[in-house]
Amino acid sequence: MSKQVEFFFDVGSPASYLAWTQIGALAERHGAEVVYQPMLLGGVFKATGNASPATIPAKGRYTRVDFQRFARRYGVPFQHNPFFPINTMQLMRGAAAYLGTDRFLPYVEAVFQAMWVDGKDMGSPEVIAEVLGGAGFDVTELLQKINDPAVKDRLRQITERAIERGVFGAPTLFVGEEMFFGQDRLDFVEQVLAEAR
Repeated sequence: MSKQVEFFFDVGSPASYLAWTQIGALAERHGAEVVYQPMLLGGVFKATGNASPATIPAKGRYTRVDFQRFARRYGVPFQHNPFFPINTMQLMRGAAAYLGTDRFLPYVEAVFQAMWVDGKDMGSPEVIAEVLGGAGFDVTELLQKINDPAVKDRLRQITERAIERGVFGAPTLFVGEEMFFGQDRLDFVEQVLAEAR
């Protein structure tokens, strides 16, 4: 496939979850490939001076309602995680570890499901082990992977590359060098893909 859409995301972002539920089918409709880019949103926030909408009470309340609207529009389950915000460093290292393998999509799917559908405390090592073990992952192997210096470096490099390209939050999508921030910009992504040759 010559058409690509890059998808920079963090599993701790509810907007990333909503975009995740749509991006595969959206790309398929236009014969495009999704290039998944797991990044550490906390690192992006620190580098750019940005912060979660949840840090502003009025904005946090609004986005919760708005995410429910989009979940209804997309026809997908969604609930605000009662443990939010969750430090996702270990989870995103796991995503970086499986990136490029046939275990990547099942891993991210299991984590997103636990986080934004089942409302689990995915900051707890015990809960992570229970969720991923239940999804067929070898938890001992996963622990080795997330502590591998090469995996840590991979996540760091993707995050740094995101920052260099102007990313300030999640999800952020690129079609070529055109950037789209937020799951509520998927219609623009679709338009650009439809027009691309």
